[in-house]
Amino acid sequence: MKVFKFGGASVKSADAVKNVSLILKKYKEEDVVVIVSAMGKMTNAFEHLINSYCYAKDEVKPALNNIIDFHNEILWDLFPNRSHQVYVLVNELVSQIEDLLEKDIDERFDKSYDTFIGYGELLSTTIIAQYLTEQGIEVNWIDARNLVKTNSDYRQATIQWDKTKEVISASCTKGIYISQGFIGGNNHNEMTSLGREGSDFTAAIFAYCLDAESVTIWKDVPGMLNADPKYYPNAKKLEKISYREAIELSYYGASVIHPKTIKPLQNKDIPLYVKSFLNPIESGSVIQQSDKFDTILPSFIFIKDQILLSITPRDFSFIAEGNISEIFKLIADSGIKVNLMQNSALNFSICIKNDERKVTKLIADLAKNFKVLYNEHVTLFTVRHYTEDTIKEVVGVKKVLLEQRTRQTARFILQEE
Repeated sequence: MKVFKFGGASVKSADAVKNVSLILKKYKEEDVVVIVSAMGKMTNAFEHLINSYCYAKDEVKPALNNIIDFHNEILWDLFPNRSHQVYVLVNELVSQIEDLLEKDIDERFDKSYDTFIGYGELLSTTIIAQYLTEQGIEVNWIDARNLVKTNSDYRQATIQWDKTKEVISASCTKGIYISQGFIGGNNHNEMTSLGREGSDFTAAIFAYCLDAESVTIWKDVPGMLNADPKYYPNAKKLEKISYREAIELSYYGASVIHPKTIKPLQNKDIPLYVKSFLNPIESGSVIQQSDKFDTILPSFIFIKDQILLSITPRDFSFIAEGNISEIFKLIADSGIKVNLMQNSALNFSICIKNDERKVTKLIADLAKNFKVLYNEHVTLFTVRHYTEDTIKEVVGVKKVLLEQRTRQTARFILQEE
């Protein structure tokens, strides 16, 4: 069994869906699980719908119409016959969304989020499964909510591995299956999500449960690059790296692979390929056990729109275990992920994503016992396997607000220009 994952960019239009069909035709006689994300930027569109539902009711209808119109354009191109059953299936999903929008808002935002967010994947897989069938590819549509079993930590659900493995191994035997990335279901038959960009993780979950021979993530790049070309135009392809290096890169914020993806693959020595859906015959990159290739190229990671918080006890006491414990509890309660931390005698600094709703509350909670200063709109820059020349090449004359180094990794918080 092989596992493929197609992200939003690979299914963003009717032409993109047709390209996926061309790729899968080469595997129509094999056993493959195909994990698909929401189309294009539809996860962002659903997040806008959710925020409207919770905080701005007058924006709900245009937000939903935007989602419907986007999918209709793709449908009309792929299925000119408006009596095709795909229209019935899509309308049923839209009706489910409309019914949910009529219900009272749950006071837990994260639960409301997970109630809606997976419909992007349900719509995309429904459309693509029907199109593949039209193209002569026999495909079984399966519902990840019934297969990926999780707890009820909404927006960051934890996998119940034994139950998930039992269900997936019984459901995916021979043939081609298509299912949704990013989502699962809890014991109350409620939809949960695995965190943004979680479709990679879904592919790894299926691979682990099925003892797959490989996972391939199809992207709009030729493989894993050592930097985002938007920020570093001299980016080069990493031909081969180890599981350990991939975990390090994802931990520091590299966007090619979801951070949770590697562990289940490493546990069963399942190679992970990153290939281009634009040039599928190219070799791409592979992540596997050997670390002999890890240091050939430095890797550059840029995370923009961050906030640097500097936290100081109001009584001028040292930053010690008691202070740090209190600070970490407030951070954990806020649901914020810390991207970098550093402390001195009197100061504890953290770099976090600029999530206005969560950050505002965290600062207010911290301010009860601490003095809090912050720098907005900063960039967290990380370089793996650095040299002084590689650091100078990127940092140059930019203003450095914080610097941190180990033997393999250098990190800088830079004031954005």
